[in-house]
Amino acid sequence: MTVNAGEPLVLRDDTLADEHIVRLTLNHPAKRNALSAAMLRALADAVARVAPDEASVIIIRAAGPAFSAGHDLNEILRGTDAEVAGVFAACEQAMQAIRQAPQIVVAEVEGIATAAGCQLVATCDLAVAASSARFATPGVRIGYFCVSPGVALSRNVGLKAAAAMLFTGEPVTAAEALAAGLVNRVVSAEAVEDATLALARSISRFSRHVLAHGKRHFYSQLAMSYDDAVRYASGIMAEQRAMPDAREGMAAFLAKRDPRWLP
Repeated sequence: MTVNAGEPLVLRDDTLADEHIVRLTLNHPAKRNALSAAMLRALADAVARVAPDEASVIIIRAAGPAFSAGHDLNEILRGTDAEVAGVFAACEQAMQAIRQAPQIVVAEVEGIATAAGCQLVATCDLAVAASSARFATPGVRIGYFCVSPGVALSRNVGLKAAAAMLFTGEPVTAAEALAAGLVNRVVSAEAVEDATLALARSISRFSRHVLAHGKRHFYSQLAMSYDDAVRYASGIMAEQRAMPDAREGMAAFLAKRDPRWLP
């Protein structure tokens, strides 16, 4: 995917709006889509600007051969203490925007996704990768440990897999990322856009109210003990019966017809 220089750092594509899908493209290929403070603020803003009634799914992809090479090291090395703190605050805000968005956010990954770029993939709800994609948290190799990428990474893959990536800095292949649980699907580079759209479409046909409700509670229970999570989920399940789309979905199932979700 080639994008002209001088355009915004994050592009929005609404051509699939009738299917309730919005695509956001990281648009600084000359810098391998480095997650500068400006890029991160643009991403957070772009995600937040997708209104709940506009889309059920947001796809995040990238222009050029790299998904994202992580933070702009020049910005971190040469910035003042306040500026560097601002970079990481912007990163936190971007990741929280994705996690808190009512939409399901899908990463479409080609090329490398390293350090904060790997964090971005791990933060998205789902991810589709080209077989040629590579993932790494290589901070240890430059004396700058990937602490914040490790938060999202360790909540996606097993402890030993996360530790190996963080302590060795070695990249993993798309196939290894799939086996570890970092991505959901791996396809050829030629098929990654179509495969991502297929996944998005398999989700966007459902009630946006139910998807937003489910995403919120899915992440809420992860921070709880097993007993607390079971108790919490039982209460939510009982309350959920009153949701209009829940009642419509059950009625449609029993009547053997397609549901008519609320707009």
